[in-house]
Amino acid sequence: MLDIKFIRENPEVVKAGAQKKQMDPSVVDQLLLIDEKRRDLITRIEELRSRRNKITKENRDEGLAVKEGLKKLEPELEGAETEFKRLLLSVPNFPADDVPEGAGEADNVVVKKVGEIPQFGFEPKDHATLAKGLDLLDLTRGVKVGDFRSFFTKNELVLLEYGLLDLALRHIISKGFTPMTVPWLVKPEFFYGTGYFPWGVEDHYGVQDGLNLVGTAEVSLTSYFADEVLSEEDLPVKLAGISPCFRREIGSYGKDLGGIFRVHQFNKVEQVVLCKADPAESTAWHEKMLGFVEELLQKLELPYHVLLMCSGDMGAGQKKKYDVETWFPAQNRYRETHSDSYFWDFQARRLNIRYKSRDGQMKFVHTLNNTVVATPRILGAILENYQNEDGTVRVPKVLQSYVGKDVIGR
Repeated sequence: MLDIKFIRENPEVVKAGAQKKQMDPSVVDQLLLIDEKRRDLITRIEELRSRRNKITKENRDEGLAVKEGLKKLEPELEGAETEFKRLLLSVPNFPADDVPEGAGEADNVVVKKVGEIPQFGFEPKDHATLAKGLDLLDLTRGVKVGDFRSFFTKNELVLLEYGLLDLALRHIISKGFTPMTVPWLVKPEFFYGTGYFPWGVEDHYGVQDGLNLVGTAEVSLTSYFADEVLSEEDLPVKLAGISPCFRREIGSYGKDLGGIFRVHQFNKVEQVVLCKADPAESTAWHEKMLGFVEELLQKLELPYHVLLMCSGDMGAGQKKKYDVETWFPAQNRYRETHSDSYFWDFQARRLNIRYKSRDGQMKFVHTLNNTVVATPRILGAILENYQNEDGTVRVPKVLQSYVGKDVIGR
């Protein structure tokens, strides 16, 4: 969340940021109204409590008046505090200065392209057709057992997936990240803390006991130090989580049917960084984390491009975001496979993650996250880019030891 003092002093900046993200700016005005009411109530209650402490036993009538006043005002303050917190958690972060303004994906900017797009002497098949022909994927029985957007992977595709996850985990460990498994069931306050709630409540699965399934290990990893105080010497903290992820894909009805691109359950290796409260350091880590992903895609020899996301195609909490999109030959276009974001202290304020600086000041950390790899989506890109005319699929060199062969289908 944003600092309430900053919002009071810069309401137009915050409202403009919300508008740039295609979100309702009126929440800022609502917040400032309840904030004013809340502060007025606090002042009045403090005055009454001060009077109560000075009243003598003989002044019974004044004592009763103070008691009645507190009895009326304290519940009002409790309600105002609840509404204040709700509205403060509903104010989005404002985009960084170098984020292009735009309404949606058409306004995103390509900042680089890497790798040669493969040229085929035949019509390339889509990944679902290839996988079905090689007995690697069963969508029909997946839907029978798990309903819409469910699937079974089989045979070499299972080895390819777990080899890829292992490769990604070892790659990010080599960059100094601490590998972790994480809770998949998480309390709602940590979804609010990372900024997935209130905006993304409908896209997450709720289960018994008031818990929710994570859509990314980012929720668990970023919340790891909630309500704790680090020292500046501890920073940067570099965490890598491997986990299954679950998303309802609300709003994607009719999109990406017939394959394993948009599914309800997937596996992912995620990278999270907590660094000093320094915009320049956040920017530097944002670029580094992008570089780690690019190295992995280059090891896989997959063509990709990097998009700088416009203001209207970013999440509520993000200051700046890159998407990495990998080439899918059968669709003749790049598709999103990675997302790299920084938040400044937006998440840290919500989670109360602070550090003590070398000069003794208490500050909120800055947070960042980026996908290292997500499956099965990237498997679709591998199948399509490495296909042969006879329907077989070559295995990327870096994954051949995991699969045990260099061609699937021979």
